Amino acid sequence: MVKLGKRRWRWPRIVAAVVGGLLVVCGWYVLVVGLLSSRSTDTPALSGPYKVGRTSFEWADSSRTDPLDAEHGPRRLAVWLWYPAPGSAQGKALTYTPGLWSRLAFGKPVSWFESDFSRIKIHAISGAPVAGGPFPVVVLEPGMGFSAPQYTVLAESLASRGYIVAGLTPTYSANVTVLGGQVVGRNAQGNPPELGAHTGTAQQTGDRLATEWAADAHFVADQVTTLGTTGQFAGKVGSKVTYVGHSFGGASSLEACRTDQRCAGAVDLDGTQFGAVVGKGLQAPFLMLGSEDSCITGTCGPVGHDAGGEVETAAMLLKASTSQRWLVTVSGAHHLNFTDYSTYFVAPPLRGLLGLGSINGKRLLAIQDDYVATFLDHVTRGTTASGLDALPDKYPEAKVRGPK
Repeated sequence: MVKLGKRRWRWPRIVAAVVGGLLVVCGWYVLVVGLLSSRSTDTPALSGPYKVGRTSFEWADSSRTDPLDAEHGPRRLAVWLWYPAPGSAQGKALTYTPGLWSRLAFGKPVSWFESDFSRIKIHAISGAPVAGGPFPVVVLEPGMGFSAPQYTVLAESLASRGYIVAGLTPTYSANVTVLGGQVVGRNAQGNPPELGAHTGTAQQTGDRLATEWAADAHFVADQVTTLGTTGQFAGKVGSKVTYVGHSFGGASSLEACRTDQRCAGAVDLDGTQFGAVVGKGLQAPFLMLGSEDSCITGTCGPVGHDAGGEVETAAMLLKASTSQRWLVTVSGAHHLNFTDYSTYFVAPPLRGLLGLGSINGKRLLAIQDDYVATFLDHVTRGTTASGLDALPDKYPEAKVRGPK
């Protein structure tokens, strides 16, 4: 009995040792994560021959009363414009998220597990002149809750390849936008919790918002065209307009293209489709680039599961469309890999919570850049479609998909 009692008395010491060991491991983990998250992060090298300039605007569409605004004023949008600059252009590197846009980063303590946004190095330079044009226009739409700056890697790359990229942030849908020197957040009208499924109220809500976002995109395209009549952009803005979007922005890009006679093509990056385009189809060419766990191409990826009507919705769109289309999924990619999160340092457990895939982030961004730019070159500059058809040989992760 005495011996058993001694053994029982050892348990508190064992527990204390285990707890102490865990605390040491956790302390080292926090230290390492802190060091990694605070180091400089370089975005991928530009893929085109031009340097990149960036400017921003706040535009109000006086022709529309904002249905997402409780005060029903005119629809106001923050727009970032990336553009080609001459190879000889010199200037100070711009900040990734200047001023109040820094609110795009998570607050503490979550921010400890991702890159310090103030130390992300980008390529856009201050005060850069516009290179000789004219250049095609790309209207870039973010995913629900996201903002244009969170697609800087794609925007800068396209600008370096000779495109004027207008990234809009949908007011009241984005978690953060900046208007009039103030941060404007989301509301339930602009970012409804039921959005995503293709049934009942969720379907109606998605169709309504896709129409509103498409109107935003049209307005931005019109404003950029107007820029081309005067000032530094005079004669630099081409007549070809394309729409590119991620997630819900991909859905609205398809709808925007359907209703804009100028539209040369549209790109949907991993977004299930909403709006009248699903039933009416597209006459302009389009590219769908999806993750391995999505069904946006009409066929689910290798680990995809259609829980919300994605396959039927995509099949309707494809059947109604009369144009060229390219349908591709990327092995190892998940939904947020199509954003700048692929270039950030993101530590566990945040990485798991965000649902980033196993693919190397910069590899995914290279695939995305090549597919989007090659598609845009085809529809705006008349390059052959064989360039797109050859990309799966270059990127084995890219799997050509289609409806069953």
